[in-house]
Amino acid sequence: MDFKDYYKVLGLEPGADDKAVKAAYRKLARKYHPDVSKEKDAENQFKDVAEAYEVLKSAEKRAEYDELRKYAQQGRPFEPPPGWQPRGNGGFADEMGGGRDYSDFFESLFGAAGRSQGPGRKSARRGQDVEMELPILLEETLADEAKKIAFQLPQYSADGQPLAAISKTLNVKIPAGVSDGERIRLKGQGAPGLGGAANGDLYLIIRLVPHPLFDVEAHNLILTVPLAPWEAALGSKVTVPTLDGKIHLSIPANSQSGQRLRIKGKGLMNKLGERGDLYALFKIVIPAQADEPTRALWAQLAEQAAFDPRAEWSK
Repeated sequence: MDFKDYYKVLGLEPGADDKAVKAAYRKLARKYHPDVSKEKDAENQFKDVAEAYEVLKSAEKRAEYDELRKYAQQGRPFEPPPGWQPRGNGGFADEMGGGRDYSDFFESLFGAAGRSQGPGRKSARRGQDVEMELPILLEETLADEAKKIAFQLPQYSADGQPLAAISKTLNVKIPAGVSDGERIRLKGQGAPGLGGAANGDLYLIIRLVPHPLFDVEAHNLILTVPLAPWEAALGSKVTVPTLDGKIHLSIPANSQSGQRLRIKGKGLMNKLGERGDLYALFKIVIPAQADEPTRALWAQLAEQAAFDPRAEWSK
């Protein structure tokens, strides 16, 4: 077990006074709060800051920690000195019981000793949070029915020993407007707590599965529509797919490659339950092969049209 330097976590020197401890905690708690922070690994950083403050804000806890700190050796696993016991006689348990999620280092030094008072009393510890990726098809973001997911939860004995994982299934309703990489919290669906403490949470990381036809642009979709030269030149009606069925699309005459045509309300759902748009992106293609009569017609068209697509280059 590695020793945790709570002074370093808060950016303080060991002799810092209570005012400095409180100021450092407030600054870092705001910086790493998971609801607002964009810092990397903000949630774990926030837990470390809260744990450091839990120890250093109390004169009694801080005195015990400072005593233990003398035994920490750089680069070597930490173990309390033989026969060491916290002097708080259980004070940690009263203040720390409940759902707080502390590190193994904290639990081994303070939590376990503080909670072992009295016959039959068990250590209370919030269950572990679990995170999993959830692949979602674009079509599923529009569906009303729930999606069934299966996952495993870690499980531990009262003394912290790992037990066989628990298999669990849930029917999850995909919220409207989910985006790739979005993190959805399912409260209490994580690993079970110990000693009557709360369960952890389950976090689903949404992964939109790439579609073979549609590209995603915010809550809009892009569909590349291949057009024959004559369809683009003369205009035509073509059948195109959407996420919820096919539609007939009118191609304007003289359409160009790269031109986009908006089809309102055929995109993905946003947070308000409104759908974005589908954009048909025109791409003019010609037949891969042509026989002699066809080539002759192309030559005749070229001569008659007298069209130079690169005329502006010479200006």
